[in-house]
Amino acid sequence: MTRLKENDVNPIAPNLAAYNDKLARMTGCSLGEIAARASGKQFDHLDKQNQSVAVIPMTCGEGIIEGFTESVASIITYLGIKAVITKSSDAGGVAEAVQRGADILFMADDDRFVAINIRKGMVSDNGEATGKGYVAGLECMCQGLKGKNVLLLGAGQVGSSAALALVRKGALVTVFDINIAASQELSSAIEKLGYCVQVETDLEGALARHQIFFDACPGESVIHLRHISKDTMIAAPGIPLGVQGIGVDKLLTDRLLHDPLQIGVATMLWDVL
Repeated sequence: MTRLKENDVNPIAPNLAAYNDKLARMTGCSLGEIAARASGKQFDHLDKQNQSVAVIPMTCGEGIIEGFTESVASIITYLGIKAVITKSSDAGGVAEAVQRGADILFMADDDRFVAINIRKGMVSDNGEATGKGYVAGLECMCQGLKGKNVLLLGAGQVGSSAALALVRKGALVTVFDINIAASQELSSAIEKLGYCVQVETDLEGALARHQIFFDACPGESVIHLRHISKDTMIAAPGIPLGVQGIGVDKLLTDRLLHDPLQIGVATMLWDVL
């Protein structure tokens, strides 16, 4: 999991309404609708009123990111579900959440960020949720993915989740990872499930041949302005943004899906509701 910084998360809460408006303009769907779509659930059929979420600060590893728990809680609250941040952290926070009657726990350390429905024994991992959540958003933005060529950059957890979601929606997926073995392993895993993902070793050539990109790699400026046309669509989860910064907003107005937490957290929530 990418470790976010304070500057990444602090703008989230005060800008959620504006973020949701932009998302709806880009995709035709709200944040909640994209999350429900990614989780295979009906947005209007979920019982949100009787759910309670506790977000638990975790001090292990590199410690708490200032503003992280507040940002996670704000996203959940924006989606219409009561969320509280426990006063205690770590194991004490879990105990506090259970004692306060929380149904769902959100917590993150250096290695994993998970949502757990303790009533139903359900777990959602941020990496998997982010991958399929962004695919749902990309599908809406592209008005369908069936038969369309998608270049997937990165074969890690988010990329692997995205690959499976993409092929299930009928996309023709090519994966590039700087570690060729990782690409081959992902391709083999997808093949065992009855689908196909092509492995690419020429990044520059692949970027030139594709118009739909799913950027799940941790590198900066992987996609340059020369690779962007009027038909380019990009889903780029996480931080840092892998698209060259100068001029991106002008060239990719309403065609770049990117945020530090919102889609991943929303999809985690819908996964375990």
